[in-house]
Amino acid sequence: MSDATPMNVTGTELDRLLRESDGPVLLDLWAPWCAPCRAIAPALESVARAYDGRASVVKVNIDESPEVARRLGVSSIPTLIVFDRGAEALRLVGVQSESALSRALDEVIGAQTA
Repeated sequence: MSDATPMNVTGTELDRLLRESDGPVLLDLWAPWCAPCRAIAPALESVARAYDGRASVVKVNIDESPEVARRLGVSSIPTLIVFDRGAEALRLVGVQSESALSRALDEVIGAQTA
């Protein structure tokens, strides 16, 4: 079993990761005061373990990096964005189940191998 967990990053770190990543990146835009954001955390942790080596799961606290939310046009949290080769592939808004997050990553991973 993998001990991979979602990585907390800043805007600058996110930009670097998106440029350098070979696989999909699942980005969670969240804030500590957001109850739905806290509710989704266990699903994100599970997905990070399940997709270790195939996808990266990262979190950006919009209170600490508000420029990321502005740049990505995020007006509601949690917002989850899957990036493929640095470009936004799909976006989910609101609390999502582990299976919904897995389907989103599988869709992008499948598109990469097609």
